[in-house]
Amino acid sequence: MNELPTQMLADDETASEPYPSGGALTQTEIDQRVYDLYDEYCHGRIDRRTFLSLAAAVTVGGLAMAQALLPRYAQAQTISFTDTRIKANYVNYPSPGGNSGQMRGYLVQPSGNGPFPAVLVIHENRGLNPYIEDVARRLAVEGFLALAPDGLFPAGGYPGNDDDGRDLQAKLDQVKLRTDMLNGARWLQAHGSCNGKLGVTGFCWGGGATNHLAVELGANLQAGVPYYGPAAPTAEVPRIRAALLVHYAANDPRINSMREAFEQAKTQASVRFESYVYPGTQHGFHNNSTPRYDAAAATLSWERTLAHFRKHLA
Repeated sequence: MNELPTQMLADDETASEPYPSGGALTQTEIDQRVYDLYDEYCHGRIDRRTFLSLAAAVTVGGLAMAQALLPRYAQAQTISFTDTRIKANYVNYPSPGGNSGQMRGYLVQPSGNGPFPAVLVIHENRGLNPYIEDVARRLAVEGFLALAPDGLFPAGGYPGNDDDGRDLQAKLDQVKLRTDMLNGARWLQAHGSCNGKLGVTGFCWGGGATNHLAVELGANLQAGVPYYGPAAPTAEVPRIRAALLVHYAANDPRINSMREAFEQAKTQASVRFESYVYPGTQHGFHNNSTPRYDAAAATLSWERTLAHFRKHLA
C-alpha cells in the first residue's frame, strides 16, 4: 500500500488555512471526538440535535466545532455553472428495476463535439448535493463526459439540505438504489458523446457504490475510483475487471477495518489496484464544504484520480 508522505500534509496543516467557507475554525482546531460524532451524524446513526448536544458536552467549545463542520456548499464551488469550457444540463433516463423506473442526473460535457471518455459520479448518502455537482464539472473541464445521478429522484430529488436528503435516502430500497446507479452507468456509456470507455468515482456511500458497480459491470467498466467507501464483498471481488484506485482517510476506522481483507481479495483475484492512505485526514477529506476538507490530500488524490482515468479511459 502506498502512503502519502507525512511531510506533504504537515506543511498544509501548519498553515491552518480555513476551509473555503471562510469559517473561523480550522481543521486542527476541532477536537477529534467532535469529528467522530460528526461521522456518526453523517451516517445517520444520530440526528443533528443529538450531534450538537453531544459535541457541546464532550469538550469546551464543542458546539462551535460541531456547527463549523456543517457544510457550506455555496462557498465551496470551484467550477462555475456558466463556465464556457463545459455544457451542463439535467437529464432524465429510464431505470428499469430501480426505485421508480426513471432517473434524473446532472450531465456535464466538455465544450466540443467529442466523443469523450465518460465518468459516473456517485454521491454520498444524502443525494445529489452541490458538492457532487461541482465534482462533475471538475471532470468535464478535464475532458470527461460526467453524469452525477440523483438517487433521490424517485423521492422527489435532493431536497436542498443534507439532513432531509439523508433521511430520504435511508428510506429508499437500497438494492433498487444501487440498480439506479448501475442504470446510470449503462446509460452514460451508451451516450452519443461517449467514446465507449467508462469510469466511476464516488464518495462515502458512493465509494461503496463504485465498488459495487465494479463487480456488476465487470469488463464493461474500465476504471473505478472509490473514495473512503465500503469494500465489495470478498466473494464478489473476482468479478472485478476494472482498474481500481482506492483512496482512504487515516482517521476512518469503520471503512479502514475493511481494507486489509479487500486488498487481499483483490490481490488473490489479480485485480489491478492501487490504494493510498492520507495521513492526518478525516473521512470526507475531499469534500471542500466543511473543515474535514484537507487541501493537500484532496489535491493529491484528485491529481491521482485524473491520471488514473486518463490512463484507462483514453
